[in-house]
Amino acid sequence: MLTIIDYGMGNLRSVYMALGRLGVEAEITADPEKVRCAEALIFPGVGAFGDAMENIRTRGLDEAMASVIHAGCPFLGICLGLQLLFEASDEMGEHRGLGILPGRVRRFPEGMVVPHMGWNQLHQVRDIPLWRGIPDASYAYFVHSYYVDPEDASVVAATTDYGISYVSAVARDNVYGIQCHPEKSQDVGARILRNFVVEAGLLEGDE
Repeated sequence: MLTIIDYGMGNLRSVYMALGRLGVEAEITADPEKVRCAEALIFPGVGAFGDAMENIRTRGLDEAMASVIHAGCPFLGICLGLQLLFEASDEMGEHRGLGILPGRVRRFPEGMVVPHMGWNQLHQVRDIPLWRGIPDASYAYFVHSYYVDPEDASVVAATTDYGISYVSAVARDNVYGIQCHPEKSQDVGARILRNFVVEAGLLEGDE
């Protein structure tokens, strides 16, 4: 079963409902043992980086997620769920992240309107399973004031232009992360979620 990680922050129900519209059975859980047994994981998030990491560590979800990721479980981080995969964040001080991917989370430069909110393009940097059937430069829905700055350029899967060109999607082995909200991105978002579930082997693919 596909598991949605509940760490007390995030738009869990909207992700759950988006998966339901695809015919995908999912479970929302804060139990680290259920996370360890998941066939695939979605890690959504809305809110502050530091508060999220405190909740994650308090619930023992940090070790559970690290364990299943290293074991090869398909994993998708959404918005804050993408940012938390990195080593550290500048959001309201210095905060340590999960450290799954090298790099840090930075605030958009001074003078820019934040949050970056609304529809913007995903410029595909390389071909990954999430983009199957999605034209380059397709529009998705964003709401965020911080962006990821990976140390390893090879993980970059898409960029988006908002004053600067920033990394809006990453991929490495079984780990995927996207800054946009697929559950709010209409057909493009539904296709991203479907592609992840197909790649995880939980849904039949199409040509």
